[in-house]
Amino acid sequence: MKHLLYIDCTMRPDSRTALLADAFLDALDPKKYQITTLDLDAMDLEPLRNEAFRTRQLLLAKPDRNHPRFQLAKQFAAADVIVIAAPYWDMSFPSLLKVYIEQVCIDGVTFKSTADGLSGLCKAEKLIYLTTRGGLVETDSAADQASSYFKALQTMLGYKDFACIAASGMDIAGYDWQSSLNAAIREAKKTAIGLAD
Repeated sequence: MKHLLYIDCTMRPDSRTALLADAFLDALDPKKYQITTLDLDAMDLEPLRNEAFRTRQLLLAKPDRNHPRFQLAKQFAAADVIVIAAPYWDMSFPSLLKVYIEQVCIDGVTFKSTADGLSGLCKAEKLIYLTTRGGLVETDSAADQASSYFKALQTMLGYKDFACIAASGMDIAGYDWQSSLNAAIREAKKTAIGLAD
């Protein structure tokens, strides 16, 4: 059985991004995937600053990576598939997700430094990013900084493939946002089913 890590940064109980994520997860074959869910909003995540930053730097100076501070990174590195759900905020995603990513970018766990640069250590076959956007924002456009960020991160962390599934126009008056969301839900289900192949 493969391990799917679901990183939930949907933020609101009435989140349309959560509806998209639920459709994806419900379409997975339960015989082939074990799901671990991280609800970022319920976790005690803090940005790297002050004493927390200094402590991490001291830990990174040692070769041992068994400290509990590195547990999230080990979990991320070990996942076969990673799914992240977050709304479109301020041209990318909520800062809480960036705080989480800071916790998983650990030299010697999710990547390693070599003479030729950084080399990814994550085993994930795919990272799938699920999002809903208030405006009419195209994936990979200049206004979509989330997708470009995860593509850049792929070169550092080494997950094999990246896909973004998005619904746009959620907050435009008079726009048929439900059709946009339904189309994204269909794509999410198809992608989840395809993972079983």
